[in-house]
Amino acid sequence: MRDGKGASRAPVLRFTNCRILRGRRLLREDLWVREGRILDPEKLFFEERLVADQQRDCGGCLLAPGFIDVQINGGFGVDFSKATEDVGSGVALVAQRILSHGVTSFCPTLVTSPPEVYHKVLPQIPVKSGGPHGAGVLGVHLEGPFISREKRGAHPEACLRSFEANAFHDVLATYGSLDNVRIVTLAPELGRSHEVIRALTARGICVSLGHSVADLQVAEEAVQSGATFITHLFNAMLPFHHRDPGIVGLLTSDRLPPGRHIFYGMISDGIHTNPAALRIAHRAHPQEEPLSPSGGMQEPRCPQPTHTPSSVPGGPCPPPPRACPLCSQGTKTLSGSIAPMDVCIRHFLQATGCSVESALEAASLHPAQLLGLEKLKGTLDFGADADFVMLDDSLHVQATYISGELVWQAEEARQ
Repeated sequence: MRDGKGASRAPVLRFTNCRILRGRRLLREDLWVREGRILDPEKLFFEERLVADQQRDCGGCLLAPGFIDVQINGGFGVDFSKATEDVGSGVALVAQRILSHGVTSFCPTLVTSPPEVYHKVLPQIPVKSGGPHGAGVLGVHLEGPFISREKRGAHPEACLRSFEANAFHDVLATYGSLDNVRIVTLAPELGRSHEVIRALTARGICVSLGHSVADLQVAEEAVQSGATFITHLFNAMLPFHHRDPGIVGLLTSDRLPPGRHIFYGMISDGIHTNPAALRIAHRAHPQEEPLSPSGGMQEPRCPQPTHTPSSVPGGPCPPPPRACPLCSQGTKTLSGSIAPMDVCIRHFLQATGCSVESALEAASLHPAQLLGLEKLKGTLDFGADADFVMLDDSLHVQATYISGELVWQAEEARQ
């Protein structure tokens, strides 16, 4: 394309006949995109005297920011915690497959592992922009090994670690490098944990509280040291008690630093967290929940023999498309979920009775805010990355776009 002076310029794309999620409202507006960013059409017209080069009719669909999954352990036959020779190809496979669920960015997550696994795997998962090849990698989420033995869930007990005299040195020795790390989940009751929290946050790494037996005071002190997230709220932590609500009490604590927000993830798959618990969390703290399968394995069906009917409370594994938990063999411990992000959003909407806008922001804006990316991701504001998902009225994904480029489309939408 060329401008009025004959110079070449990038084409302008205009998405019409749609409702845009912007500023917590669904607006009947068009979406304008150029060079992978969302444009202000008024500036485009009045300052540049330009109109759209291409126009796409969205058929009345809803356009929402691309979903951001901050905790996904693998899927489609891939386990990010396995130290294979080509971890990158496994990450690439998952990144490509989750496009169909509206996920445009994610944090590959490693569960508790021995140091040699971290040393081998972490360098193979660099931060990477999304595109036709798959969702973007925002950095790795390390869930463990500095967690509680009592609340380890399916994490291998033999690999659990605590902090010694030189706590941050222990962290570096365990992980090998923090270059590609974005989130670390730890138990704040471990000795010297606050020293570690301060050191991690000073490096721009988000610290999350989880797999923990911490009481509320310890959890509050962790937030005062810099922690900003709760890993899979309600799961793998002390249950709420009226005299000491534990980590759950952070949702209504009055001892958090001024202006500090505590975000939390919830496993909204209909199995890990009762709908009443989802409602309690949402109504207590509605603006800060990043919705996530939280520790999930994105799989199209039950990956037997990991699941056994006797290991799932209430009977055998439910058939697709309902979520099926990954369970520790021979126990009733749930160790993850295979519910895709879009399924979790629809369940969260139904369970809490929240608005469509709130459900979609829980999967986009809130995780972007958690990671400090809200100027570019999780929003359709002017100047943001044009990562968005096209949804029908029942919130089923019709198409996924990254940097304004179509990267996945449902069969029915192609016709």
